[in-house]
Amino acid sequence: MNDITPGAAPTPADTLHTELRTLIASSRQRLAGAVNAELTRLYWNVGKRLHTEVLGEGRASYGTQLLDTLGQQLTQEFGRGFESRNLRRMVKFAEGFPDAAIVSTLSAQLSWSHMV
Repeated sequence: MNDITPGAAPTPADTLHTELRTLIASSRQRLAGAVNAELTRLYWNVGKRLHTEVLGEGRASYGTQLLDTLGQQLTQEFGRGFESRNLRRMVKFAEGFPDAAIVSTLSAQLSWSHMV
């Protein structure tokens, strides 16, 4: 925090500190937006692949079992975000937004939690 006396003119160090804080906060905000957009695209791609390869063409019961198995394997490797419940959400997301161009546009503005 800053220890500027009320009414006192800011020192060059105070001004520099304020400018650096603004740069850091702005960069962190852009970074978080880019990460959220990439995660949303990843989840759509995972959902699309699962929908096409696993659940399509009458393989629903087999696909459901495979989602549970994949969820366990991916969770061990990448964490809770890839549990079978989340894989099902990714499939629904891909079904709801079948056009990759729309997803790309949305992912720049909305996070995965908005999509869910």
